[in-house]
Amino acid sequence: MAVNDLAEARATVQPRTRAEYEDFLYREAALLDEWRLDEWLELFTTDSVYEVPTMGVGLETRPDTTLFYIADDYRRLQHRVTRLDKPSAHAEWPHSTTVRAVHNVRILGVEERGVHVACSFTTYRSKHNFTDTYIGYAHYWLVELNGETRIRAKRVQLGMDSLQPHGKVSIIL
Repeated sequence: MAVNDLAEARATVQPRTRAEYEDFLYREAALLDEWRLDEWLELFTTDSVYEVPTMGVGLETRPDTTLFYIADDYRRLQHRVTRLDKPSAHAEWPHSTTVRAVHNVRILGVEERGVHVACSFTTYRSKHNFTDTYIGYAHYWLVELNGETRIRAKRVQLGMDSLQPHGKVSIIL
């Protein structure tokens, strides 16, 4: 077992207050809006997943049986961050301006993979004189690792009928 694997195995599920989780989610939003993607990636455990399923599916849906817009494990998430930081990521170079708002943060319970924290969100993406709006719900499973809150899983459920007019998800939600 690698050192990182041992550290992940020692991650604990330890609930914090709603306000503490809310501050954590605000920090995550700020890192994404400021395009500090390497720092954002540090919020995740090395056994984490980041998922954006197609619209209209529930939390029980798995990427091995249903189409997802994004279904990244940690390694794929690292590649996504590296790619988005390069000029060759044409859809996001130069970077879009984004503004994220996090709403209605709730602690839904403690589960095997972490404390289940959910929120609704609005993300505005502006580029080339157009502003796209993404709305939905984010579900997090958070753990404590070396005294810090970390994301073991994040699932973004879009609350939209379609991806029109933008037709794609080129930013991290």
